[in-house]
Amino acid sequence: MRSLALLPKAHLHLHLEGAMRPATLAELSGECRGQPSGSGGFTSFEDFTSLYGAAARLVREGPRENLLRLVREVVEDAAADGAVWIEPHLNPLTYEDDPDAALDLLDVVIDEGRRTAARLGVGFGVLVYARRNADPSEAVATARLAARRAGNGVVSFGLAGDEAQFAPEPFAEAFAIARDAGLISAPHAGELAGPASVRAALDVLGARRIAHGVRAVEDPALVARLAAEGVVLDVCPTSNVALGVVDSLSDHPLPLLLQAGVRCTLNADDPLLFGPGLLAEYETARTAFALTDPQLAALARTSVESSGAPRAMVADAVALIGEWLDASPARGVLEQGARTGDLR
Repeated sequence: MRSLALLPKAHLHLHLEGAMRPATLAELSGECRGQPSGSGGFTSFEDFTSLYGAAARLVREGPRENLLRLVREVVEDAAADGAVWIEPHLNPLTYEDDPDAALDLLDVVIDEGRRTAARLGVGFGVLVYARRNADPSEAVATARLAARRAGNGVVSFGLAGDEAQFAPEPFAEAFAIARDAGLISAPHAGELAGPASVRAALDVLGARRIAHGVRAVEDPALVARLAAEGVVLDVCPTSNVALGVVDSLSDHPLPLLLQAGVRCTLNADDPLLFGPGLLAEYETARTAFALTDPQLAALARTSVESSGAPRAMVADAVALIGEWLDASPARGVLEQGARTGDLR
């Protein structure tokens, strides 16, 4: 059986603070018990955001070294799972109200992420996101901030929060700014709300990637549109079960979406709270969804092709994915050094 740890892949749907290691959370909080366990025992989206906020405050209100440590560890964990490109989600304005100070913080994250990625032979870029539950003027400010680092560390622009309560129309200006700067439009949709939220992400925000998007399966015409337009869904199966988007993995629509020709990627969302990291999600796809190695390789190929990685890095990764698939399962797969050595 081919090692999924050695399958080159990109991690595209990963919230920076939600990817904190549990041991780091315990250390930073000074407590060893009572922390988010990753059990997925949430009764509501509000429960989830409350636990997420508790972890985020340790970074946002603590010394700068807490943030640097978080960035280093997130990159290290993704690389250990076989990621050759890491694209965590961050909103600098949740750290600093002043746009100039927020830009400085963004630069710190970019520099630390790139430094750690270079040490590990992988790549790093940031998805800057706006908040649905904030005034749309903040989203415009966030987009302008992201645009100042477009092509220089920031590669995509997102929108996070409960799409069932906050429609995308007020954020159209922010996404126009981001798209004009060359950033990938990658908002959340089709998680807490149904197909209409996915359709609005396409029509109003110009989405090319959608974080989650799995409830598009409820509308066959929308599924056909996603397939025809090549829009990518950054899917997080364990998160979907934990938050009640689907009842169980056996009910998850990923196999149906793939069968319909929709391009998808696998991601962990918030491993601090949900448990599995990127590699575990690929292993789940192999076992729970019975995806074949060619299907898993296709997911990995989509992840690097739809990422904000430099095109040369994408080409190298796609070639290595092909080598992974061509390797005989009986004799193992590529050496780790060969996988990462040319991907800086």
